[in-house]
Amino acid sequence: MPVLLFLYPDREADAVTSMSLFFVLLNSASGAVAYGRQRRIDYRTAAWLAAGTLPGAVLGALLVGQFPRRQFEGLFAAVLVGLASYLLLRRRGTGLVQPVAGRGVSRRRLRDAYGNTFVYSFHLWKGVALAALTGFLGALLGIGGGVINVPMMSLVMHFPMHIAVATSQLVVAAMAGQSTAVHIASGTLGWNETFLQAALLAAGALPGAQVGARLARRFQGEVITRVLAVCLLVVGLRLGLRALGF
Repeated sequence: MPVLLFLYPDREADAVTSMSLFFVLLNSASGAVAYGRQRRIDYRTAAWLAAGTLPGAVLGALLVGQFPRRQFEGLFAAVLVGLASYLLLRRRGTGLVQPVAGRGVSRRRLRDAYGNTFVYSFHLWKGVALAALTGFLGALLGIGGGVINVPMMSLVMHFPMHIAVATSQLVVAAMAGQSTAVHIASGTLGWNETFLQAALLAAGALPGAQVGARLARRFQGEVITRVLAVCLLVVGLRLGLRALGF
């Protein structure tokens, strides 16, 4: 999405977000296939979270056209900087994290294709409630919600980072599909120049997602979090300056 904002400074916010979400749809779907082969996707949780994103995704796709371009960039920058700051400044515990306990706790045990076993527990209702918010922000900002879903699943739901990244790909694919359908129905993304440009950009998503999924398993979860935070901060600050006229 930030790349598209820089490439198309004269396009309206809804046109740019529709292009980005179409790219996100193919990228996340391709990534989900790769992570599925690694057996790191929590499919049961992904189905619930995908359902939770539906109302927010539709609403966000409908509202984005109401934002003037400069205001949209300012909002986008604020969200990115806020997320980056939280990820970089949050306190990291040095002890063992106690498993979630009590009523309504969901428990998972996954063994991936490389012999690693992940055991974790969480409150599913928290994830579904937050999914509505991430679906709205993802559709409104055209980012698919991955940069929000992964921290949410890791920090709030206590998912292991690698499972959060993999499961998020499937959730984001569902959300992006819902939002793209809204943009097609509204005519924002039709058989026109916007769709052609989106399709050409998305062509790189299929191999890129496969490479990204392979590289992700080579890094520790904390490394992925730090890299994500730094990227969000740099892009957010750059967009914020442009929204202010610099």
